[in-house]
Amino acid sequence: MIPIVSDLAPLVCGVLLAVTGASKLFGRRTAQLAANTVLVRVLNDGRRAGLALRAVGAAELAVAAALLAVPDTVAPGAATAALGAGFVAYLGYARATAPESSCGCSAKAEGPIGVRSFARAGLVLLGGAVAATASGPWWSEAGRRPGWSVAFVAAAAVLLCAVSADLDHLWLLPLRRLRIRVFGNPLAGAGGGPVPVVASVELLEQSLAWQAASPIVRSALLDHWDDEGWRLLRFAGVYEAPGRGARPVNVLFALDLAASIDTTASPAVRVSVIDDDTDELVPVDLLAATGARTVLPMAR
Repeated sequence: MIPIVSDLAPLVCGVLLAVTGASKLFGRRTAQLAANTVLVRVLNDGRRAGLALRAVGAAELAVAAALLAVPDTVAPGAATAALGAGFVAYLGYARATAPESSCGCSAKAEGPIGVRSFARAGLVLLGGAVAATASGPWWSEAGRRPGWSVAFVAAAAVLLCAVSADLDHLWLLPLRRLRIRVFGNPLAGAGGGPVPVVASVELLEQSLAWQAASPIVRSALLDHWDDEGWRLLRFAGVYEAPGRGARPVNVLFALDLAASIDTTASPAVRVSVIDDDTDELVPVDLLAATGARTVLPMAR
């Protein structure tokens, strides 16, 4: 193994695990994100799923500390590889049994399990195996060859960003906007026609309407259809009605068919909460639940 790769692998893996572990252990949305993962099915309880995700975060932080403080031993690298193998196995099980579930990899953003989720887990596994072969502390290698060390860490950071969907807002979204400014909107000649569904979902998830309704939403996108210039997006949810307890609901969002993040930053969104058993409209005051926020361009 090339010394600069094996000796700096503990640094790269340690920083990655420290970031993802801290997000899981201390994140305010960990419980909400855990409710959308396959952990709920495995543990049969949303609260236990949240605790399990935080426990994984604590394990990641412990391994990260060992990688950064004692990188010239085999144990931290082996522990990292074991974590990576566990992540790959978990993603495989989730993909096979609940493909609509969220990854929960970083506890920062929701999204389905895809190729990039497996790629990042595989990189943790590979990075741990490489870190186990380190011949000395990473700071010694960085001191001997600072230029090459900076280049290696930068390349590793670019690779990790590429396989981390929760970091798309840092580089992929600005890159898409730059492409549109330089080459023009590819939909401009379509006469204001419908945008791809993923563009509607991306616009919705950055809207205040989504923030207002997110405490109710418990799934990724389940269904979508177009009707009279609107695109309707259906999500499953749970609403705790005063005096009636929790009840399963469907949360419907309606957006302009032609709207995307490149055409508007404040979309008009219609939100409806439908009882899953009776198909009746559930009166929910989403604005009251959001506290002091700008009034949303939203109709129910």
